[in-house]
Amino acid sequence: MTLPARWHCILFYKPYGVLSQFTGTAGQRTLAEYGPFPGDVYAAGRLDADSEGLLILTNDHQVQRRLTDPAFAHPRTYCVQVENIPSAEALERLRSGVVIDGRRTLPAAARLLTEEPQFPPRPVPIRYRKSIPTAWIEITLREGRNRQVRRMTALVGFPTLRLVRTGIDILKLGGLALGEARELTLRERDELFRSLRLTHRGG
Repeated sequence: MTLPARWHCILFYKPYGVLSQFTGTAGQRTLAEYGPFPGDVYAAGRLDADSEGLLILTNDHQVQRRLTDPAFAHPRTYCVQVENIPSAEALERLRSGVVIDGRRTLPAAARLLTEEPQFPPRPVPIRYRKSIPTAWIEITLREGRNRQVRRMTALVGFPTLRLVRTGIDILKLGGLALGEARELTLRERDELFRSLRLTHRGG
């Protein structure tokens, strides 16, 4: 398959409160506030407005399909601040799967972080209760059901307070500032194609 004449795959650090699209209703913040982005790119998957982190924008339909179709089961990694300190039992439940809408989630990776990750302050602070501590966990999923991470942590008794996506397949958030975007390097492009088992030519 030949690459588009002007191939784009852009990493973007989506801020809190911004939709993963270029249009919205009055008062909604969208991707149009950032960039400028090429006119033919769109998000490969979505990230809810109240979530932050890595968003991929591309004009490559095959990349978009392989990153979002559940059949390909590509990993997505999140840092999640939760209410209270998750127990070993709760983490194991996240790993083995919980039932959402009558269907068990796929096996996942989940671990308690020993140090708080250094993310920019959120414009709307998380709710804070002096008597209840918080903790950060890292979760890697191979599916993307609606608000899945939030629903999973709530089901094991530790509601999500803040969610930041840090990786999609081999692509990572690291090095981007909040609201910043950059095109993939040629090396990243080739690594992504190998990971997605794509055989693009040209470009």
